[in-house]
Amino acid sequence: MPIDYLKRILTSKVYDVAIETKLDPTPLLSKRMSNNLLLKREDTQAVFSFKLRGAYNKMANLSKEALSHGVIAASAGNHAQGVALSATRLGCRAVIVMPTTSPQLKIDAVRRLGGEVVLAGESYTDAYNHALLLEKEEKLTFVHPFDDPDVIAGQGTVGMEILHQHPDPIEAIFVAVGGGGLIAGVAAYIKQLRPEIKIIGVQTTDSDAMLRSIKAGKRVHLKDVGLFSDGTAVKLVGTETFKLTKQYVDEFIVVNTDSICAAIKDVFQETRVVLEPAGAMSVAAAKQYVIEKNIKGKTLIAISCGANMNFDRLRFVAERADVGEMREAVFAVTIPEQRGSFKNFCQLIDKRNVTEFNYRISDSEKAHVFVGLQISSSSESDEIAEIFRQNKFDVLDLTYDEMAKSHLRHMVGGKSNLSDNEILYRFEFPERPGALMNFLNTMDPEWNISLFHYRNHGADYGQILIGIQVPSKDRKLFKEFLTELSYPYWDETNNPAYSLFL
Repeated sequence: MPIDYLKRILTSKVYDVAIETKLDPTPLLSKRMSNNLLLKREDTQAVFSFKLRGAYNKMANLSKEALSHGVIAASAGNHAQGVALSATRLGCRAVIVMPTTSPQLKIDAVRRLGGEVVLAGESYTDAYNHALLLEKEEKLTFVHPFDDPDVIAGQGTVGMEILHQHPDPIEAIFVAVGGGGLIAGVAAYIKQLRPEIKIIGVQTTDSDAMLRSIKAGKRVHLKDVGLFSDGTAVKLVGTETFKLTKQYVDEFIVVNTDSICAAIKDVFQETRVVLEPAGAMSVAAAKQYVIEKNIKGKTLIAISCGANMNFDRLRFVAERADVGEMREAVFAVTIPEQRGSFKNFCQLIDKRNVTEFNYRISDSEKAHVFVGLQISSSSESDEIAEIFRQNKFDVLDLTYDEMAKSHLRHMVGGKSNLSDNEILYRFEFPERPGALMNFLNTMDPEWNISLFHYRNHGADYGQILIGIQVPSKDRKLFKEFLTELSYPYWDETNNPAYSLFL
């Protein structure tokens, strides 16, 4: 007999622990996108995720006998917190098996909420298999994170709230997909009442088990999944969630790491809340959808499904957000190793904001510069590269090169046998166009820059490390140059780290 999800969702018991989350406007993003984007703020639940809904609905429907034995769950973190909190409210034991790759933030939160944490495997599927063993050994009741009708119905209350909060026309609702519990519940409710609303699943390029399964017409087991969006890192989707997704979901959008980082930044600028990668996927997809469909004036809803972000990951997110928003282009440029070349190269950059600049003298004839530039559109990187080529500089566009963005930008440098008379200084430049050219114009043209490192950190000033080859006889003139320049500086020539690595 078919499951009546409409009835199950309408009678779900989620509101003993969950709240009806707001449907918030995004004035900044909506203006940029020329559409009305609303955020369904599931990140504001008690466990900072929608997962509380399904977990509690499942457990509230268990018998007293089942609750007395306790429950067990497998989760990368958000479902785990939902089960732990629900168990505390219902007065039962909860054992949670989590992948070893789970953010420490989520592990600590589960323990704080009363859950007994067991770490096993590197992905959700690994943790799930271990949980099944413990379920039998300890006679616990398994609370599935997505493939269970009660869990799906609990998550479906998100869709019920959306229609209640926004009865006006909606173009599309964007839902991040891991195992499929949220999208199955939302789609099952929305499509039975408002079939004209598009339900769009969102997956990452390296964790797209649901999309592959839909294309294949059967569940596809992924060998490996990416872990940046740990909340959606699922190797095998559920049987029930696959069936409902296949029946109700209109299409899928695949997003990459950079676009997710850009979306995290977008939501922070709107709300001052930092979403986890899975929580920002829907926003990244909505932005992509607007560009691909070339639509304007429509209402789009993105479910911000979680905000359990590891603080240590913020450095990476900030690093990649501009590239994901196509606000940064990255190049490797080869220039002649001769006096004036560096200055000529900087003049070509003109008034564009420099986001990063790495250079170390290594060859007597050629210099390789790693440079990041702020851009306003994706096409601008091609235009900049062409300007470099027209001025006889060899250029390699690294904007889409993962190795360059993740590793190379931090590794430019090293010792050089061409760095005679080199002194090393650290400066704080005012963060404005022209600051570097002012430095170069003030400096004696006979002094050679042998090392240069700069990265925009978003502050009012830029931190720059510069190696300059200044003959001993010119040291007094160099001091005068520093005084005239009037930028804050520190002499790092005797820094032991400089001797070791540079």
